Amino acid sequence: MENDHTQNWFERAKPFIAVVFLQCGFAGVDVLFKAAMNQGMSNYVLIVYRHAIAFVAIAPFALILDKKVRPKMTMSIFVKIIALSLLEPVMDQNLYFLGMKYTTATFAAAMTNIIPSITFFMAYILRIEKVNIRSIRSQAKVVGTLVTVSGAMVMTFMKGPILGAFGAHLGNNHTQQNSGANINHTIKGTIMIIIGCFCWSCFVIIQSITLDSYPAELSLTAWICLLGAAEGAAVAMIMERGNPSVWFVKLDLKLVAIIYSGIVGSGLAYYLQGVVMRTKGPVFVTAFSPLCMVIVAIMSTFILAEQLLLGRVIGAIVIVLGLYLVVWGKSKDYSPPSPISKEPMLPDKQIADDANAKKEHCTDEVRITTQD
Repeated sequence: MENDHTQNWFERAKPFIAVVFLQCGFAGVDVLFKAAMNQGMSNYVLIVYRHAIAFVAIAPFALILDKKVRPKMTMSIFVKIIALSLLEPVMDQNLYFLGMKYTTATFAAAMTNIIPSITFFMAYILRIEKVNIRSIRSQAKVVGTLVTVSGAMVMTFMKGPILGAFGAHLGNNHTQQNSGANINHTIKGTIMIIIGCFCWSCFVIIQSITLDSYPAELSLTAWICLLGAAEGAAVAMIMERGNPSVWFVKLDLKLVAIIYSGIVGSGLAYYLQGVVMRTKGPVFVTAFSPLCMVIVAIMSTFILAEQLLLGRVIGAIVIVLGLYLVVWGKSKDYSPPSPISKEPMLPDKQIADDANAKKEHCTDEVRITTQD
């Protein structure tokens, strides 16, 4: 009995463990990417190598483990996969890391806290999410969404005094000073990050829809990484034309960033969020973004020596408050399943009733024979 209770608790905890792991992984990607770009790495090339590594790591598992569950590829499914590979590996990541170049890793991670709200709005428009304005939980979703967007605006335009900067800087100081001081760069970077967040929300919702018709998470991940690497390579060759040296990577921090982000930030991330959203939905998957912001803020302050500004701290707090209003309202939508379901017992009950009926019939026949 105790073992069953422990197993049930672990089953309920698995989605939460998975999304916490995702946010820890994303935090590491943000810090490593920022450090690599500070050392001159092209974000376009980095993204291509990242998804190439992810495909190489995931494809063998997809071929073996998804063999029995992988459905036949159709044109409709393939079009959705192409859309997925464009939205996240190409558009979202390039815009997000370009925005990070103009700002800081902490700022970029904090801005991603608007993703749950964007996802909620899109899910409502597509009628995946229902809103009853008279319900307190629906009101929490709407108010939380508005508060989250307001927090993003505070982070963008409110600077305030420097709270502190610690640690050793991994990169060149010129880039850091420009990204921290120039308001024009901040606005430009903010716009890029917001568009990237919108692309990520689209990606999560389309991934959820695609998994309904293509329920093979590993295979879907492999396809996204393969097409994302190919499409990203086309973008990189255009953006980095006449600069072939950016394609060469040495055994240094840049290579670490490529391998880590490919395996953890793309391969495992796409797979885990696909598994979780099949049971919890796309809004749940995006609801833990503040954890990434906290981890990035701690790591970048010590590793990247980024300046911590009061305005960004206040904006981040507002974002978190708005986010958890959305999460609270969303959590009320999930009713816990009944521990004992009567439907699965119906076939067994029917068999037992048939057996009893046959037994009674045989007994009646014996009685009639005896009387004769």
